[in-house]
Amino acid sequence: MNRFVGTTVRGIRTPIIKQGDDLVPIVTDSLMKAAEYNNIEFRDRDVIAVTESLVARAQGNYVTTEDIAKDIADKFPDEIGIVFPILSRNRFSIILKGIAESKRKIHILLSYPADEVGNHLIAPEALYQSDVNPYSDVLDEEEFRKTFGDLKHPFTQVDYVALYREICGDTPVEIHFANDPRAILNYTKDVLVAEVHTRNRTKKILEDTGVNKIYTLDDICTKPGKTGGYNPEYGLLGSNLAGKSMVKLFPRDSQKFVEILQEKLVEITKKNIEVMVYGDGAFKDPAGKIWELADPVVSPGHTKGLIGTPNEIKIKYIADNELAGMSGEEAIQKMKEKINEKSEDLSDSDEALGTTPRNLTDLLGSLSDLTSGSGDKGTPVVWIQGYFDSYASE
Repeated sequence: MNRFVGTTVRGIRTPIIKQGDDLVPIVTDSLMKAAEYNNIEFRDRDVIAVTESLVARAQGNYVTTEDIAKDIADKFPDEIGIVFPILSRNRFSIILKGIAESKRKIHILLSYPADEVGNHLIAPEALYQSDVNPYSDVLDEEEFRKTFGDLKHPFTQVDYVALYREICGDTPVEIHFANDPRAILNYTKDVLVAEVHTRNRTKKILEDTGVNKIYTLDDICTKPGKTGGYNPEYGLLGSNLAGKSMVKLFPRDSQKFVEILQEKLVEITKKNIEVMVYGDGAFKDPAGKIWELADPVVSPGHTKGLIGTPNEIKIKYIADNELAGMSGEEAIQKMKEKINEKSEDLSDSDEALGTTPRNLTDLLGSLSDLTSGSGDKGTPVVWIQGYFDSYASE
């Protein structure tokens, strides 16, 4: 066995990106400097992952709460029912501020005990110990607080119900709790579905139940507003707080960006380099129970070589069974033979049991998100090598 290192992941530092910056030469230059300084050689099938925020910031893809308010006012003539928003200071709070600035009366319908990505209003144990039926019961705020008491999140100590009410300011707001989206129709027939991943299902349920006007978050801010920011595909989905009255949207034209960056890197390195834009990593935190995917997708843009799922055998399974009587060099060589001779489709094979059945972009997105982090590491570009290698690669 001549190789002793498999996959290697490096966070690459870049300059601070501002609106209007030409991102392709900046990313390319940062990679070349990292390669030279650390004596790294590019290889075929290296993956360069660029965080979505870098792309959006260079594009200047921002809207203000005023932009949101105008679009909401254009779409909703009077009251508005907001169905199943996630509980987030970074994500939905700034959107809610924009909605409130439209001066429409607001009805917020919150799911319980948690939102769709695992942010909890109450502990599941509190629900089990109550007489509340989560499949049918609709509670108002007073009933909810009387039943469950303290609503502060155990980690952040934020009472999201109180926060969302405070954000609405002078705009009239009522907060209700139910897990059946049709409950919103008791208060208004004009609805904004604020879910991320299950929005289309909820929209269909409401359309079949007599809703009047209905939109989802990807219908809001799809055209340029006063600030020029917009996203024709995702609207407000994937947006983040960028200031007291500013929202950073998910980037536009990510596919075009990765293809241009790939072409430039191939030209310089003479290697087959794959490129992707990544957002949230889609992993679940075991302590906080939060599914880390408030973005609509992990990767809004990626080159063709990153389409598909892994096709790998489970080394532990082979070692425990077919190689049970072998050791040392004999076992190594036999394992390499198994890998080199594996079928092109192992989906129904016992040899692949326990391997991860996820899209390559979702796996690489998780790896990149965990590498770059969301704080002060300053590495919004991630360079991954050896990801497509195996134990048999020399």
